[in-house]
Amino acid sequence: MGQSIDLTAKDGFTFPAYIAEPAGAPKGAVVVVQEIFGVNSHIRAVADGYAAAGYLAVAPATFHRVKPGVELGYTDEDMKAGFGLKTAVEALPAPGVLQDIQAAVDYAGKAGKVGIVGYCWGGLLTWRAAASVSGLAAAAPYYGGGMTTPEESALQPKVPVLAHFGNNDHWIPLPTIDDFRTAHPEVEVHVYECGHGFNCDQRGSYNAEAAKVAKERTLAFFAKHLA
Repeated sequence: MGQSIDLTAKDGFTFPAYIAEPAGAPKGAVVVVQEIFGVNSHIRAVADGYAAAGYLAVAPATFHRVKPGVELGYTDEDMKAGFGLKTAVEALPAPGVLQDIQAAVDYAGKAGKVGIVGYCWGGLLTWRAAASVSGLAAAAPYYGGGMTTPEESALQPKVPVLAHFGNNDHWIPLPTIDDFRTAHPEVEVHVYECGHGFNCDQRGSYNAEAAKVAKERTLAFFAKHLA
């Protein structure tokens, strides 16, 4: 079990983050960026999983600037609420929530090199962080909604990136993934036989095999770059 702590961004804004610590000395740290459903039980479980793998895991509450204490499920109503909150955060003046992710990376750095992993909207934020947040050593976005658009694809990552997508993701059309791969030959891209949200065992789109393989690849990627 982890705990919640408060972190403070460069602009003085204070927000909570879920912290999961490994049993022994950490071999690095992983910042876990939430979907549009808040730092809910799934995201906390993901953080716990990285802690079990030996990393200090930090999951910042990236909705806190527009609404505190968000913890949604995966119903249609939850989806609608999450999209509204995401829209509100995206409308914040730059750098917006990226400064909260920066604060999470700064905190995580006490454990050594820092990687970042994010899911859905968190995947997009992870991609943006790879290009603009300092102190990172590696980034692993999962089905980052929007990151294959021309505007987001134009970003240039400063660290190694491992990207996971599903070939039946109605939010991220396969041709845009192909375009992204062409634009970023330096990025390790994997496409799985599944849809959006395949890593989340609380969603109908969960794909156990794809989630297992993606996690193994991500752990190997972090083991290489966070050592």
